[in-house]
Amino acid sequence: MKKYDIIIFDLDGTLVNTIADLGEAVNHALSQHGFPLHEAAEYPAMVGAGVRNLVKNALPASQRDNASTVESVLADFTAFYSSHIDVHTRPYPGMTGLLERLQADGSMLAVASNKFQSGTETLVREFFPERKFIAVCGNRPGMPLKPDAALVSSILSEAGEGVSAVMVGDSATDILTAHNGGIPAIAVNWGYRPESDLKDADALARSPEELEELLRG
Repeated sequence: MKKYDIIIFDLDGTLVNTIADLGEAVNHALSQHGFPLHEAAEYPAMVGAGVRNLVKNALPASQRDNASTVESVLADFTAFYSSHIDVHTRPYPGMTGLLERLQADGSMLAVASNKFQSGTETLVREFFPERKFIAVCGNRPGMPLKPDAALVSSILSEAGEGVSAVMVGDSATDILTAHNGGIPAIAVNWGYRPESDLKDADALARSPEELEELLRG
């Protein structure tokens, strides 16, 4: 039995674990320019605000405000990542089945991500090919990044008036995005942020089973 008409999911860190491919792509781009590389464990703290900010965070502090350097490294990252986007990336255990059951119960599904639009669409299409999402929204020209509420507003307009909605994500950015859009936020703790960052969520799920209970009521 559905509790929400529409469930909006973050992508990276919520539906799929992308961190290894993101880290390898950034390290590749950094190596092309002779910059120091990062350990895989450093990357979870850098992601969540779009790939441009990921690249800036990975650069030496002295280069982060150098627009030419950022653009050049970003171009190398995007070229490598686009062709290696699914080498290590996989859905988190339990999420594929959860989406299937939620849709079978009549809930509409959507994705709201700060990943660039083509990358967002690629991963959703590859890993959840049998699910019908009413919207798959990533970063694209004219659309502000989360935590701006624009993505939520766009998705809700697709869903229609008077729908009950919730957002599921793994970061404070997702929680703030939901609240900025006037809907509750459920945080999951298997993503890239510690639980201490998720204190403002309306609820916290520590497993896909707990998430399902929260979403289905």
